[in-house]
Amino acid sequence: MDWDEFSGWSKHIADWGAQYHKSLRDRPVRPRTRHGDTASQLPAHPPAKPEGMQTILRDFETIIMPGMTHWQHPRFFAYFPANAAPPSMLAEQLANTVAAQCMLWQTSPAATEVEGVMIDWMRQALGLADGFTGVIQDSASSATLSAVLTMRERATNHTGNREGLSDKGHLRVYCSDQVHSSIDRACWVAGIGQDNLVKIPGTGPRHGMDAAGLDAAIRADIAAGHTPAGIVATTGGTGVGGCDDLEAVLTVARAHDLYTHLDAAWAGSAMICPEFREDYWQGVDGFDSIVFSPHKWLGAQFDCSIQFLRDPAPQLNTLKIEPEYLKTTGAPVTNYSEWTVPLGRRFRALKLWFLLRSYGLEGLQQRIRNHVDWARELCEALGEIEGFEIATAPILSLFSFRCPGDDETQQRLVDAINDDGRIYLTQGLFQGRKIIRVQVGQFDTTREDVMSVRPVVQEVWEKIR
Repeated sequence: MDWDEFSGWSKHIADWGAQYHKSLRDRPVRPRTRHGDTASQLPAHPPAKPEGMQTILRDFETIIMPGMTHWQHPRFFAYFPANAAPPSMLAEQLANTVAAQCMLWQTSPAATEVEGVMIDWMRQALGLADGFTGVIQDSASSATLSAVLTMRERATNHTGNREGLSDKGHLRVYCSDQVHSSIDRACWVAGIGQDNLVKIPGTGPRHGMDAAGLDAAIRADIAAGHTPAGIVATTGGTGVGGCDDLEAVLTVARAHDLYTHLDAAWAGSAMICPEFREDYWQGVDGFDSIVFSPHKWLGAQFDCSIQFLRDPAPQLNTLKIEPEYLKTTGAPVTNYSEWTVPLGRRFRALKLWFLLRSYGLEGLQQRIRNHVDWARELCEALGEIEGFEIATAPILSLFSFRCPGDDETQQRLVDAINDDGRIYLTQGLFQGRKIIRVQVGQFDTTREDVMSVRPVVQEVWEKIR
């Protein structure tokens, strides 16, 4: 392909993309395909001769698209969103076209410096204290792994990377039972192990871990000869939106000199609205590490998570490795590859720059406020269906419900709703019972889209009960 062809096909794909997004409401949210349908249409062997782009794009539409779940669909209420606002998509196209490897300042000076400024813009937007710096990670999972590795090295006097963990005893990390599974995985990868991730039961209306129980667990581990390494708190857990009392957690952490990480991957975006900070953000400035993902609720195309650090030195001491070919001479600069597990880095900051300038904080704040208001309105409407119960009240824009019947009935209803295709919900578990989750957050959803959930749920329920 020459560059004139590239230009022509780029325009074609841009037009296709605009039409795709404009027609999303006419498509089912999930594909109506069975396992193996896509793979069965692909050749068993790679092509020996080149094929034209027209043929490739035709196959994309006829083979690939029928098997895609539409994450940008305005009636996608499952999981958490992975939004892609149009300006963010344009920025991604530019970053892909320039195709820079942004591992060091010298390999992409502008990318490094824009990243630093975007992190500070977001620090201000979230109301974090002066002095926080940070790095853009691919996802919250990578940020959490970085924090857990830092906990490990701090607890072993920075000998773990060099000597391994074979004679270090049992390092312990603490969290609530509402955390995302990425915390479990971080403990696996860091060599700490699943059995040494201590989960404190969630309590109260926000399902946060009990601070007294946390303190007791740490004291019991010390008495047993274990080594507490750190605490992972959460604001807006994946299951039902669980939120820890951040100030209470920090009080325990300070009493035991433990490193702290806050997972606010989803709910952190809502903290651009000052009215939500009193309930969900008090004490946040005391955490050593904080992660939130603009690619979830804020509109930045996946992947784009920001890890804020009160002091970057512990993480740099954990992750920095500097062979001769990566050294930078001259004036001191920031090399973000030293702050993360991957060496290679994409120009993710460009998406934030385009997004924030295109909508402004006020535009993004209004979207989030709408989603929270509409979720509360929908929760009330679903609670009015005969026999239905609200299992967990809204935390920001996430709530859950149950229909009459046992856990198998809940799953039958979820599956029937999703097979219907008009909306997409997911199941979950809370306090040993299956629940049906509803999360409002797709970038272009409207009140009409959100309120359509009730009649769809009621209609499908009438058919299957």
